[in-house]
Amino acid sequence: MYEAIQCPFFINIFSANPIAHYVCNTGFNMLTRLFIQNYAIIDEVEIDFSASLNIITGETGAGKSILIGALGLILGQRADASILLFSEKKCLVEGTFSIDHNLQAINFLKEHDFDTENELVIRREIATSGKSRAFINDTPATLVQIRALASMLVNLHQQFDTLELGNDEFQRQIIDALANNEQPLIQYQQTYKEWQATKAQLKDLLARKSDFQKEAEYQQFLFDELKEISFKENELEDIEHELKLLTNTESIKAALAGTYYQIKESETPVTALLKQLANTLKTFEDYHSAIKPIAERIQSVYIELNDIAAEANHLDDALLHDASRIETINERLAVGYKLLKKHGVQTTAELLAIQEQISQRLLEVLNIDDTILQLQQKEKEQHNSIKAQSKIISDNRKKESIPFCQKVNELLTQVGMPNAQIKVDLTDCEPNRFGADEITFLFDANKTNKFELLSKVASGGELSRLMLCIKSLVAKAVKLPTMIFDEIDTGISGEAAKQVGLIMKSLSANIQIVSITHQPQIAAKAVKHFFVYKEDKSGVIKTRIRVMQKEERIHSIAQMLSGENPTATALATAKEMIEG
Repeated sequence: MYEAIQCPFFINIFSANPIAHYVCNTGFNMLTRLFIQNYAIIDEVEIDFSASLNIITGETGAGKSILIGALGLILGQRADASILLFSEKKCLVEGTFSIDHNLQAINFLKEHDFDTENELVIRREIATSGKSRAFINDTPATLVQIRALASMLVNLHQQFDTLELGNDEFQRQIIDALANNEQPLIQYQQTYKEWQATKAQLKDLLARKSDFQKEAEYQQFLFDELKEISFKENELEDIEHELKLLTNTESIKAALAGTYYQIKESETPVTALLKQLANTLKTFEDYHSAIKPIAERIQSVYIELNDIAAEANHLDDALLHDASRIETINERLAVGYKLLKKHGVQTTAELLAIQEQISQRLLEVLNIDDTILQLQQKEKEQHNSIKAQSKIISDNRKKESIPFCQKVNELLTQVGMPNAQIKVDLTDCEPNRFGADEITFLFDANKTNKFELLSKVASGGELSRLMLCIKSLVAKAVKLPTMIFDEIDTGISGEAAKQVGLIMKSLSANIQIVSITHQPQIAAKAVKHFFVYKEDKSGVIKTRIRVMQKEERIHSIAQMLSGENPTATALATAKEMIEG
């Protein structure tokens, strides 16, 4: 289980859009408190950090890195029920941050409708089922939101993330941060985006022109075919209905004539019978009041039937069997059905839509050359703008590269690598999202002047110290969030470790730093020194942490220098290291 807890996890300032993070902290930012409950071998721990250099030491396996794993939860790391110390209780990790004038974090809270206070609380809860919940200032939040906010607050650096130094993108971001390329890059990327869009549009148009030219004659034939038939709106549907009427004219006329005959001219016409019935009833109207309405209703029916007979007779006279019209309709329908099948549609409206589409394509063919010329001119102007803007970015990078290398090389000497040198190689390339340079960090560990790729020649210890040196430079150029170092001093000791401690001490004047270390030279520089230890309580091993006072620190650092039972010399040396 502990292997999973201690796996590399870091949120780096150099993200997909690094420049946004470089300027995020225009004021004070710090992790003031970390509360952990029921995590791994931690029952319950609460840590109140100082604003400057916080050092965490302790025995191997006491749980120092487990603290970092717990911190990872409020930075957005995924977790499950396997991290629970007691499976029947939930895990709780809560971090309190002072964001003061951290405008980016404050704006993030406002944009996502979280409470905005100078104090920010991020909380993660892992239920016994493994289900996770996250909160920002007591308001439910997603892991995506937690990660985005955490990147504005904490920069977690573990010994494994030094591998990122060999990444070209990471190297470019470092130089751009120090070269103040934020605004030039924003402007360049907007122009680059527009240029790429124009190129894509031009490429598409040229391809379409080629396709149009291949099919121009066929498209014109299809258009002429549809134009010649000149269908009107809903014409096929209308003439289908008309054809049904014409082919049934005789039967309809017979039905209408029969209707007229039965109502008006049969041996006992319906109208004559109704008239007789009405007259008979009228003779009895004075005898019963209900008879008159009946007679009137019969009279109404009589009048209505007369009208029906007249209309039927008129319609019969108007209907004519037109054989030539039937022939014309059949011919037009035959052409229409053929075209419907040909174009795979069902209605006149769809045929007319296809005719319009073909018309537009043919019109585009006529205008496409003019459009291509306009786009080519636009693409040329944008490309010239890209070159001009990328030159500004390149000049800034070249200007910064030399002092950057000088400063890094000076710091490398301080941390015990006097023969090591770094070199920034800038070569021209085709314009991309970040300009027209390829940036590569080259490294020479022994002043041979044979610089090779950093990722190929630098050892893990060298990379760790190099990363610290670079971050110290970045921190001087831009405002960084809280920096947390998890045992990046592995593999160094003596004067090199002392210099690492001095660099951290210097950094902590403006940035809060939390560092887990085994090096007494680094631990001695602490403003606040925490000691992590194991406690056997009722047969259960739990992690505890306490703040050490001066005498405890002296004894602890002396133990780090000489062993479990420190000598008087070690105690004196430890005292001198702390007070020096």
